[in-house]
Amino acid sequence: MRRPSLLTLLATAALFHAAALRAAPPRDYAFPVGEVAQRYAANFGEMRPAHFHAGIDIKTDGVEGKPLVAASDGYISRVTITPGGYGRALYLTLADGTTAVYGHLLRFPDALERLVDTERRQRRSNDIDLRFGPERFPVRRGDSVGRSGNTGSSMGPHLHYELREAGSGRRLNIVREGIVRPHDDLPPRILRLHYVEIDSLDGICMRRPLQTYAVLRSADGGYRLARNEAVEVGRRGYFIAEVTDRRNGVNNTFGIWRITASLDGEPCFEYRMDGFTPDLSRCCDAVSCYALQLGARCEAIRLAQIDRAPACFYPTLRERGLVRTEAGQTRRLRIEVEDDCGNRSSIEIALHGRPTAFEAARPEGAVPLYPGRTARLGVADRATARIPAGALYEPLFVAPSERPAPRAPRGVVLLSPAYRFLDASVPLYEAMQLSVAADVPKRWRLRAALARRTHKGQLAFVGGHYAEGQVTASSRTTGDFVVVADTLPPSISPLFDQGADLTHSADMRFRVGDNFSGVAACTLRIDGEWVPCDRYPMQGLALHRFPSPGAGRRHRAELTVTDASGNTARWSGVFFR
Repeated sequence: MRRPSLLTLLATAALFHAAALRAAPPRDYAFPVGEVAQRYAANFGEMRPAHFHAGIDIKTDGVEGKPLVAASDGYISRVTITPGGYGRALYLTLADGTTAVYGHLLRFPDALERLVDTERRQRRSNDIDLRFGPERFPVRRGDSVGRSGNTGSSMGPHLHYELREAGSGRRLNIVREGIVRPHDDLPPRILRLHYVEIDSLDGICMRRPLQTYAVLRSADGGYRLARNEAVEVGRRGYFIAEVTDRRNGVNNTFGIWRITASLDGEPCFEYRMDGFTPDLSRCCDAVSCYALQLGARCEAIRLAQIDRAPACFYPTLRERGLVRTEAGQTRRLRIEVEDDCGNRSSIEIALHGRPTAFEAARPEGAVPLYPGRTARLGVADRATARIPAGALYEPLFVAPSERPAPRAPRGVVLLSPAYRFLDASVPLYEAMQLSVAADVPKRWRLRAALARRTHKGQLAFVGGHYAEGQVTASSRTTGDFVVVADTLPPSISPLFDQGADLTHSADMRFRVGDNFSGVAACTLRIDGEWVPCDRYPMQGLALHRFPSPGAGRRHRAELTVTDASGNTARWSGVFFR
């Protein structure tokens, strides 16, 4: 099924604007996890790499196996198992039409666990996606629906919990709607402010380097700039606020719900996170200042709307949030930040118009790109990029170039110079297609792929394939691209001794890893028969859960692990159970 383009999304986002501003009626939902202190690790709408966080993360007191319960009457409509993402996830379709999602589970209910095990064995697939009608697994409010875990892209035991509207799939801010009520009387924190003066050239927003201002907290709980004089600003510009939030009883940081700005007492900007449809999740890269957000441990929110940032996130907007100031003019800017529990912080700053205006010049050798047009870029007939219409969030100038190849990690062979089409600070909504020519020795052609230099200068695997003298791949992240060959196989280390007695063990575990391209698949056989093998990429583990009690018999296990470049490692050994 074809994914909608950013152009289509922007045309339809306004349809959800009214729904985003309207809180759902109170619902009597059960808290989804029992025997915990009801503390939180993350909140709704936090800005993650390339997506808004779609739910809340509930701490499970540092352990797995906490009981999970149905939030309301309904039925289990879907279960999935993947090594990344939500890992083991369970979906409940509730009587009010919403869907509750439980992520990172350790186990499903027993009957469902047996069914999943059977389906995985029949399909010989570790990953699975099963869907059910209302008659198969009905539940009542408070019924057991499994045990909490640490599967998928999880950094520690917790429950990811979210609610989705029927039809649109819109993710709901369940704290703002009163469905979950954390204890929180701590106001958000304003960490830094940045000012950007802008000019327009050929319809492209040109920016001066950031002016950055330290922020201090006052004795009365408000905020002020570390400097006392007014901020000197240009004719046109906007501010960026680095903000974060805290909650009682935990050390985690959280995203904010709303940020507003008023100029001389008149509201001019509001960003608000009431909910979003899944197609808009990646647009967090347009709401944030992406270049700052890449390395931030907070949220770097642009107090202005760029060209293709969806309007549904901005209930109040005047002149796209731009601050206009004439030479010598003095103005007053107030910024207020609010978390999802209603706590607020604010800062007021004086602005003074500088005597001269920023006049942008066209970068030497640069060509313009526009979001509504497909662009094809090349570097010396050795590298090309196709950037589809709808991939960019705003127009920009680019100057494709060849650059020295970055340093490669152990086991990775560099096979070309690096090529830059878009700087690593440019976000994409759609993937661009890349082709880079390289003289690849025959022995490495099946291992050849593209890699990318990240904003931190590290080399990251992208993928692709070699054919007719070039490597072709697609990427939704930007940076400097180079042809590489990953030559090392994955590593496998059993977490039990050869001939170990696992009769009383619930599972068998292996440490698995890879030097560069990452583990792509694990295949485990016991006595020649394929058996399910769960992979925990964040922990570097692969494990098989034994479905029945042991009898002390001798068995032979064989584990095959393949990385994303096709390198394969094999281990075999004996155990008793």
